[in-house]
Amino acid sequence: MKPKEDVVTLLDEEGVEHYFELVDIIMVNDKDYVILLPLNEAGTAPEEEEEAVIFRIEAGKGEDQTLVIVEDEEEWDIVAAAWEDMLMEMEDEDDGSYEDDEEE
Repeated sequence: MKPKEDVVTLLDEEGVEHYFELVDIIMVNDKDYVILLPLNEAGTAPEEEEEAVIFRIEAGKGEDQTLVIVEDEEEWDIVAAAWEDMLMEMEDEDDGSYEDDEEE
């Protein structure tokens, strides 16, 4: 099982718990989003690969925050593309630092 801080438990409208792995939190167009991967009841990755779920983080009462699932396909595509771009940039940075280390 993943470390506890990487697992998020959310309740649906019927009060049923759903487990997710916290993949990333990103900002797109001045809004914060959380990328989650569904887990099974045991808190482990399911046998079949699941598609990531994207939630928009919205301000609640006081300091509380609410996760709102992104159902709009255009918004989902924009956030997914931004996340993929960020991952590619991180890979490029990792590749560059590795080459720099080898040259020294």
